[in-house]
Amino acid sequence: MEKILDSIQRNSAAGRKMLAVLLDPDLLACEARTVEMLELLAVHRPDFVFVGGSHTVERSDLLIRRLKAHSNLPVLLFPGNVSQFSPEADALLNLSLLSGRNPDFLIGQHVLAAIEVKRSGIEVLPTAYLLIEGGRCSSVEYISNTRPIPRDKQQIALATAVAGELLGMQLVYLEAGSGALLPVPAELIRCVRQGCGLPLIVGGGIRSEEALETAYRAGADLVVLGNVLESEAQKIAAFVEVRRRCSESGKL
Repeated sequence: MEKILDSIQRNSAAGRKMLAVLLDPDLLACEARTVEMLELLAVHRPDFVFVGGSHTVERSDLLIRRLKAHSNLPVLLFPGNVSQFSPEADALLNLSLLSGRNPDFLIGQHVLAAIEVKRSGIEVLPTAYLLIEGGRCSSVEYISNTRPIPRDKQQIALATAVAGELLGMQLVYLEAGSGALLPVPAELIRCVRQGCGLPLIVGGGIRSEEALETAYRAGADLVVLGNVLESEAQKIAAFVEVRRRCSESGKL
């Protein structure tokens, strides 16, 4: 079976756009919402499901088991801290918050989880995680005690992404933050895409089909949807269609 990182790299090289749905175990503690989301994902399939959040209390493995019982979608951990690790997932986004200067989220949490992660045999995706100003203080900013890169500082974002590339990271994740008022600017996405050779993930603040297509056209390989689906789960059908249309048009 092809590894998840290999599939992301292959799709990125071919210009095939990808879509991920981010599920927070806390927000899906409601049984009715969980059932609705599982039913929708079975029909309107993204490429991946991310599980996690900046401050999650519920156990990730319980949600992962339910996801796997209802579909064969790859499940990737998107951990806010070491307590959210679960060997039940298919892969781990090993996030290093390079935009900040808090050592706990640069390497500290990674040290705490390292032995358990290695023993689990889970696929690990080293990811340069960059928080971008999204119009208000996000959960990531508050919990990590770091400042985001200003929206108009494209060269700082590019230099940070390239630093991650030179350190051996395999993915770059531009994050406006959960519930961001504004998504990552197209100009910033384009700048990072043109100057960095790694597959590019973009998330935060994307609530419409137009915003999703804008991110793809600017150079995002994989876009992550979160908050919008918590209140308007039915929108997943339209978002999947945008991904299909943008993928068929090749490199945009």
